Amino acid sequence: MSGQDFICLLPLLLPAAAAVLIMLEISVYRSHAAACILTLAGIGAAAASLPLAAAYGPRQVTSLLVIDGFALFYIGIILAATFIVAILSYAYLRRVPGQREELYLLLLLAAVGAGVMVASSHFASLFMGLELLSSCLFALIAYPRGRDNIEAGFKYLVLASVSTSFLLFGMALVYAQLGTMEFTRLAAAGATGGIIYQAGLGLLIIGLGFKLALVPFHMWTPDVYQGAPAPVTAFVATVSKVGVFGLLLRFFGQVGLLGHAHMFFLLTLIAIASMFAGNLLALRQKNVKRLLAYSSISHLGYLLVAFLAGGPLGTTAATFYLVAYSVTILGAFGIVGTIPAPGEAAGGREADAIDDYRGLFWRRPWLAGVFAATLFSLAGIPLTAGFIGKFYLLDAGAGSSLWLLTLSLVASSGIGLYYYLRLITVMYLRPESGAGEEAGRPAAYPWAASLVLAALLMAIIWLGVYPAPLIDAIRRTVTLP
Repeated sequence: MSGQDFICLLPLLLPAAAAVLIMLEISVYRSHAAACILTLAGIGAAAASLPLAAAYGPRQVTSLLVIDGFALFYIGIILAATFIVAILSYAYLRRVPGQREELYLLLLLAAVGAGVMVASSHFASLFMGLELLSSCLFALIAYPRGRDNIEAGFKYLVLASVSTSFLLFGMALVYAQLGTMEFTRLAAAGATGGIIYQAGLGLLIIGLGFKLALVPFHMWTPDVYQGAPAPVTAFVATVSKVGVFGLLLRFFGQVGLLGHAHMFFLLTLIAIASMFAGNLLALRQKNVKRLLAYSSISHLGYLLVAFLAGGPLGTTAATFYLVAYSVTILGAFGIVGTIPAPGEAAGGREADAIDDYRGLFWRRPWLAGVFAATLFSLAGIPLTAGFIGKFYLLDAGAGSSLWLLTLSLVASSGIGLYYYLRLITVMYLRPESGAGEEAGRPAAYPWAASLVLAALLMAIIWLGVYPAPLIDAIRRTVTLP
C-alpha cells in the first residue's frame, strides 16, 4: 500500500484510532465526558478527512476496498449519524448508573464496520465489515445491562448468527461456481453461472435481508428496538441500515444482478410484502418503539422501489431517502430517549408506551413539536424531508414503469398515516385529570443534545423546503460504475 492509499482510508482509520485512545483512557482513568469528547473528536477528524480522501479518489485500495464518491458519501452519512448518537447517548447515560465509557468505543467500531461495508469490493471485506458491525451491535443492544436489554441482545446474537451462516454459505457457493470473490469479476463470470450460483445468490439475499429487516426476515426488529436503549435503537435504525443498503447498491450495481428476471421478481415480492406488512403490523402497536420498528420495515420496502428502478435516478432517490430517513428517525428516537415515563425517576423506564405521551404538548410543547415533525416526515407530509424523499421514490418507480411497486408504495403509505397521526393526536390531547404537572417531565438535559434536536428539526424542514443542494451533491458524488 502507498501513502495515497492510507490517505484514502483516513475516514476509516481515524475513528479506529479514536477507539484505541478511548481504550487507553478507560484503562488509565474513567471519565464519561472524556470518552464522549474523544469520540466526537475522532468522528469530526474523520469527517474533515473526507475531502482529502476524495481528492485522491476514486481509488482501489488492494482488492478489498474501493474509495470513490459513493463510498465517501455513505461514510459521511454514517459519521454524521454516529456523531448525533454519541451526543444523545451522553445525555441518556447521565441518567443511568454503571460504567458508560465502553459504549462510545463500541459506537466507533460499529461505524468503522459500516464504513468498510459501503467501500467493499470483495466478499472478504464485506464479511469483515459486517461482522465488526454486528459484533458491536450485540453489546450495544445489551448496554447498559438490564433484563430487557440482555434479552434483546441475545435475540439479535442468535438470529444474526443464523443470518451470517446463510451469508457465508452463499459466498461459498458463489466462489465454488465462479472461482472469484471480487465484485467486478463476478459481473463477467456470473453470465455463465449455473444453479449453484443462483442458490448462492439466494442465500446472500437471506443474509442481507435479515440485516435490513425485510419481510420475511423481520421478526427480530420489534423486540430489539423495544429492548435496546433509545440512542442505540437510533443507531441500529440508521447506521446499520445505511451500511447494509449501501453495500446492496454497490454489489447489485457492479454485478448486474437486477438484470436477472427471477432476482428482480423475488425482490419485488419482498418490497411489496415489507411495505404492507410493516404498516399493517404497526397499526396494532401500543409501544412507540415497536411502532417505529414496524415502520422501519415499511420504509426499507419503500427504498427497494428506487433500488429496483436502478440507474442514476434510482441511486439518487435511494440515497436522498436514506438521508431523509436517517435525520427523521434520529430525531424520533432522540425524543424517546429524552422523556422518562410519567411517575418514573431519572434513570427509570423510558416513555415507550403511547399513553406515556398523552398531553405531552401541554407539558413540553418544544419536545412535542419536534416529535410531531419527525412523525409528519415519516408519514410523508409536505414541507418535510420525508415528503420529498417519497416523491423521488415515486419518480424513480414511475420512470422505470414499476407500476405495481409504485401503487403499493402509495397504498401502504396511506395505511401508515393512521398510526402516525394517532400518536400525534395523543400528544395534543389534554392531560387526564389528576395528572401531575411534572408527570413525564424530562430530567435535566444537556444543551448539546437540545441543540442536536433543534438541528435535526431544521434539517427535516430544510430538506422538505429546499432539497436542491443535497440532491445536486448526491448526483455529483454518488455514482456507480
